[in-house]
Amino acid sequence: MKASQIRFVCSACGRVENKWLGRCPSCGAWNSFEEEKVVKPSPASSPQTVMQPLDSKLKKLADVVVDSSSRFECGISELDRVLGGGVMRPSSVLVGGEPGIGKSTLMLQMLASCASSGPVLYVSGEESPGQVKLRAERLGLDLEQINIFCDTRLEVLMDVIGSLKPAVVVIDSLQTLTTSSVPSIAGSVNQMRACCMALSLTAKAENTAMFFIGHVTKDGMIAGPKIVEHLVDTVLSFESAQTGVRILRSIKNRFGSVDELGLFRMDEKGLSAVKEPSLFFISAREDESLPVGIAYSAVTEGSRTFLVEIQALVVPAKGGISRVYSDKIDTARVNRVAAILERHAGLMLSDSDIYINVAGGMRINEVSIELALALALWSAKTDNALYEKMVCFGELSLAGEVRPVSFLGRRMKASEEMGFTRILAPSVQKTDDISFSACRNIKQAIMIARGFSNGS
Repeated sequence: MKASQIRFVCSACGRVENKWLGRCPSCGAWNSFEEEKVVKPSPASSPQTVMQPLDSKLKKLADVVVDSSSRFECGISELDRVLGGGVMRPSSVLVGGEPGIGKSTLMLQMLASCASSGPVLYVSGEESPGQVKLRAERLGLDLEQINIFCDTRLEVLMDVIGSLKPAVVVIDSLQTLTTSSVPSIAGSVNQMRACCMALSLTAKAENTAMFFIGHVTKDGMIAGPKIVEHLVDTVLSFESAQTGVRILRSIKNRFGSVDELGLFRMDEKGLSAVKEPSLFFISAREDESLPVGIAYSAVTEGSRTFLVEIQALVVPAKGGISRVYSDKIDTARVNRVAAILERHAGLMLSDSDIYINVAGGMRINEVSIELALALALWSAKTDNALYEKMVCFGELSLAGEVRPVSFLGRRMKASEEMGFTRILAPSVQKTDDISFSACRNIKQAIMIARGFSNGS
């Protein structure tokens, strides 16, 4: 092999080609080949030096012993919620997010909280020890409890982990790790895959919780090969809402649910948990009247239920071609709800541009918002404002029916706590504290909503 050469590696599956291809022959991904410079490996290194089997003995599954104390709380309630109840040992977690959103801050705070469970290690490949110390002092953390290591060579790092045997390790970031057994530069597809696999196996062998901080691409996806997300046990996504709230989501979790949501707010002492999430996703208005195109709905994210404000704007199409602009609610869902309104409610929307937004910038994927979305579109198109104390939730079928949704009691309780007095939904539940109206189809729902807005 020459001292250095150029090759192209698919970021999705790792296929190697000598020239760039638009479509990967193995996995079919488009524009996934990335240029990679190959360096000559060290003669003394080999892939076997970092890849050790966990257990080479054959045994029955019933004979496997599981430690009941393998999960512990890290001290940050929102992070514990998203992880499924706490940090698991052993485990490997990949945390991705945009630059400056607070990934390193959250991990540093977690290490300080986990120091009581055993030694903790912060591996910094992007910042000097002085920079990390200044951040920890600004956050008011106990510096004596956190070990820091700034060498990102895999072989050296594994020796440090083997000697320290930490309870929690944070790698900041995965793109900075290198191993001499892989002939490529740091951040390349093969380097990330080899280092992640080796450290994930090391975490299981040493009973350690390993957290990898990962960069994201311009599309918001975690950078690097897709296989990295398969190698780890949990994948977390850290994103920012328009109100300044940081949202931590679980994309994959082998130890818990992926429906949980963690909400944080950044202040001078770092990231703190948001106690009342609905205050950030409902606009505060001085007068009680509600503008047209606004509807409220109750959504559930795991064990949490809160109110959101859905905003709709309908204007004549520009150039005769109608478009839908929606980044917080899936565009296909908006198109489907608009088609249902045209067919079953006689509301002409095909000649209009539709703009959809969620107050606070939260992305919503739950089907229960479809009734609120339909009423917001009806309000925006007809210039009829909805009742300001009404919450609606329900799923719409293509036949125009309003289908029931789960967790009805939790949604009603959250609505009552936020001061709403009327609920519009497909199922009826008797209560003395809040007025409940049931609707079977979208046409009936519009009639009931029009009656609420008229004071009846």
